[in-house]
Amino acid sequence: MHRRINLSAIVAVFVIIFLYLPITAVVGLSFNKSSNSLIWKGFGLDWYQTIWSNEPIMSSFQRTIFVAVVTTVLSLIIGTTISIGLNKMKAGGFLRTFSTAPAIVPDLVLAIGLLTTFSTISLSLSLTTVIISHTVFCTAFVVAVVLARIGLIDPAIEEASTDLGASAVKTLFKITIPQLMPSLIAGAVLSFTLSMDEFVIAFFTNGPETPTLPMVIYSMIRFGVTPEINVLGTLLLVISFVGVILAQRIGKVADSI
Repeated sequence: MHRRINLSAIVAVFVIIFLYLPITAVVGLSFNKSSNSLIWKGFGLDWYQTIWSNEPIMSSFQRTIFVAVVTTVLSLIIGTTISIGLNKMKAGGFLRTFSTAPAIVPDLVLAIGLLTTFSTISLSLSLTTVIISHTVFCTAFVVAVVLARIGLIDPAIEEASTDLGASAVKTLFKITIPQLMPSLIAGAVLSFTLSMDEFVIAFFTNGPETPTLPMVIYSMIRFGVTPEINVLGTLLLVISFVGVILAQRIGKVADSI
């Protein structure tokens, strides 16, 4: 008896191959000893050692991590505050959509708008302007994630806390925040990865003396794909995967509490 061919399964396999084959190639070629990415000369960690001793690349990597961490903290604080405020106000669709607009607006348009704003107020481009810009961009994603979760919270719980004598601040930290924890973790991971990988906004709002890692990769890739670029891509991929796994673990623990 012939088995029926599942067309959906075949399409799914081809889509998965199409999506993950380039990533697999980048990771695999990062261990290539050859200086030419297209010629395999054996497995080795030579290029990882080269990257580690490359001061400009490591400096840009440190700047990128710093910007991503600060952006994540600011985005969480601002995004959570906006979400709670919109929920308390019973805000309608317009305000909710407006609060997430930076996530919808094309990166190029947002970058030009931010650059124009910084130029208008005579603020010199630096890591500070990058952090501000990334915070504006990432806050919209935090608001979207937290708003989706906050709508599931039973308002009677907060009302009961207030009736029992708890202040608004105590209710916030003892009742609201713990129930929002899974969405806060998701928002933090999303903000961190978006900030770490973001190029367009950083390119427009950063100064020439403090390039982030995506900017350095862009300057390198103009001369061709080199083993160093494969190594940097692999490192960024590992950091993103570790962040997602940790977020899932922490989220499960938060849900069980």
